[in-house]
Amino acid sequence: MAKLPLFRKAPERPQVGRSRAKVLWHRILRSFCYLVAWIFLILVVIGSIADKPVIRQTYFLEINLANIIPLSTPNADLIDTIARTIGLHDFYQVGLWNYCEGYMGQGITHCSKPKVLYWFNPVEIILSELLSGATIALPANITSALKIARIASHWMFGLFITGTVLTFILIFLSPLAVSSRPPQTISPDPAVNQAHPQHRRRTFVLLRSFPFLILTFLAALFTVVASVVATVMFIIFRNVFTSASEDLNIEAWIGTRMMVFMWIASGFNLIAFILQLGSCCASCCGGRKARKQLKRNSANGTSVSAGTSSSVSPDLREKDHLRTPATE
Repeated sequence: MAKLPLFRKAPERPQVGRSRAKVLWHRILRSFCYLVAWIFLILVVIGSIADKPVIRQTYFLEINLANIIPLSTPNADLIDTIARTIGLHDFYQVGLWNYCEGYMGQGITHCSKPKVLYWFNPVEIILSELLSGATIALPANITSALKIARIASHWMFGLFITGTVLTFILIFLSPLAVSSRPPQTISPDPAVNQAHPQHRRRTFVLLRSFPFLILTFLAALFTVVASVVATVMFIIFRNVFTSASEDLNIEAWIGTRMMVFMWIASGFNLIAFILQLGSCCASCCGGRKARKQLKRNSANGTSVSAGTSSSVSPDLREKDHLRTPATE
C-alpha cells in the first residue's frame, strides 16, 4: 500500500513592516480624535453667539438679576417689577465673542455684536442699561475680578482660536505621521531589510515623527490651557457674584454644557498627543534587539571569513606554488 506523502506546513513569511490594516487603523484613529476635538471646539467657539438651538444654551457663565432686590423686602413683587422697568434684563449669558441677555419666560432677546478679543465686563453692561437716575449695588470685589478677567479673556480667546485651527489642520495631517515601514520594524534578517528597507531612524525621527510631535503637543497645550483659564476665570466670576447674594440676591452659575464641550475637546487632543508621543518614542528607541542581532551577525561573518583565509595549510600553499608556472 502506497504511503501518502506527508504535508508539511510551509514556513511563514516574515512580516515586513506593519500590516496594511494596522497602518489604516492607526491613521483613522488619529484623524477621528482630531475630528471629534474639532467639532466640540467649534461648539465652544460659536457658543452663545446667537439665539439659535444648542448655541443659545452653550455659555461660560450666566448671571441672574431677576431677583436682585432681596425677597425679604416688603412689597417684593412690586419692587421686582420696578427693577425690570429701570432697564435691567433678567439674565446675562457670556460667550467667547459676545454676551446675550433676556427675560425669564421670554428667553434671549438680544445678543451683542461679536468682537475679537472680547472680555465680559458686567459693570459696564449693567450701568449702561440702567435708566437715568437709577442706581444699583454691585459686589465690592468685582473690580479686582475684572482686572483678571480682561487679561485672562484675551489669552483664552487666542488659545481657543489657535487650538481650533491647529486641530482642524491635524485632521488631515496626522495620518501622515503613521508609516508602514517605521525604523522599529527592522528585521534581524539582512535579506529582508535589503528587499524592504525601513526608514532611516535619524531621518524619520527628525523630519517626520518629531515635527508631528510638536504640532500635536501645541494643539493639546493650547486647548487644555484655554480650558483651564476659562474654568478658573468663570469660577472666580461666579464666586464673586454669589458671595454677595445675601445682600444683592444675585445668582450666577457656570455653563455646564460649555464646560463639557471644551474638556471633551481637550481630552481628545490630549489622547492624540499621547499616541504621537508613543509613536515617536518607538521610532527612536524601538528595534534595538534586531539591530544588535544584525551587528552580531555581521561581526561573526567577518571573523569567519578572516579565519577561513588564515586556516589554509602550508602544504597546500606549497603545492599551489609548484603548480604555478615559473616566470622568466
